[in-house]
Amino acid sequence: MSTALLDIERLLSDYAWGCDEGDWGLLRSVFSDDAELDYSSTGGPAGGPDDVVAWLESSLSGIRIQHVVSNFRIDVRGDSAAGRAMFLTTVHLEELDQPLTTGGYYDLGFARVGGRWKVRRLREDNRWMHPAR
Repeated sequence: MSTALLDIERLLSDYAWGCDEGDWGLLRSVFSDDAELDYSSTGGPAGGPDDVVAWLESSLSGIRIQHVVSNFRIDVRGDSAAGRAMFLTTVHLEELDQPLTTGGYYDLGFARVGGRWKVRRLREDNRWMHPAR
């Protein structure tokens, strides 16, 4: 596996850790300044990294959540890369008597910025949710 692919997989792990641990600085650091992010498949916003990270912080603070990102299909071409990854997310919400679990895909684009990989595009494609809400 190429170093670029390992770096990109680590970047996506940092994304999940940032969300799950409430490390908003880490989460913001994975995105390029011009990133296009879209969480509309779950009723979230589409926009730039500052607005979307602020929304994630307000949405995820105070809840228990765990992301698993896997099955990477990423093609690297020089200083850019694109592809998809699967996600499985489990959330504990006080109003539910069971965990809320969602699954789907991230459609992704990346750029090497200053020698480091950054997410330039992330579109969440949520395919299912249990229990359905």
